[in-house]
Amino acid sequence: MNAPLLAGFLLGLSLILPIGAQNAFVLRVGLRGEHVFAVCLTCALSDAALILAGVSGFAQVSARVPWVETVLLYGGAAFLLVYGARSFMAAFGTASLRPSEATPESLGRVVLACLAFTWLNPHVYLDTVVLIGSISTQFNQGKGSFAAGAMLASFTFFFSLGFGARLLKPFFARPVTWRILDVAIGLIMWVTAARLLLGEGAA
Repeated sequence: MNAPLLAGFLLGLSLILPIGAQNAFVLRVGLRGEHVFAVCLTCALSDAALILAGVSGFAQVSARVPWVETVLLYGGAAFLLVYGARSFMAAFGTASLRPSEATPESLGRVVLACLAFTWLNPHVYLDTVVLIGSISTQFNQGKGSFAAGAMLASFTFFFSLGFGARLLKPFFARPVTWRILDVAIGLIMWVTAARLLLGEGAA
């Protein structure tokens, strides 16, 4: 593995590892065993598109239309607040039952939620477009390899999380465990939304 590829992979992995709204969503999908491949592929391809945009210099272009960041900020916060409330409701309702007992969700609905978690989160743009894009300038001769490494990290992480979640299913054999997970996901959604809004206020 060449140096730019490895650097891109390690950077991409370090940015995506911290638990967040998107990761929590993928984990829950993996535990339920519904549309796992589609969700993992959607997340990975979205990251790849954003990384490519950042390496191609989109960060400089986006700086000329600052209103886009504001729209993403409040739209993303609103979505996270609603989804967080949905998770809290699920924790104390029938949706907290075992995956086999819960009503399956449609592919379209799951993928749309996945896209919202990715494209309505301003932090995703900061990590992929701005940070990875700016660091890629250090690799004049290997910018493509650096981008490929970051993309590979996203594919590796999301598919490992989505399909690896089945290993945790024995721990989620009881409804109370699902309730705890739903409460945790709801908290993650609301904390992420609060960070977005408070960050905007501080700026």
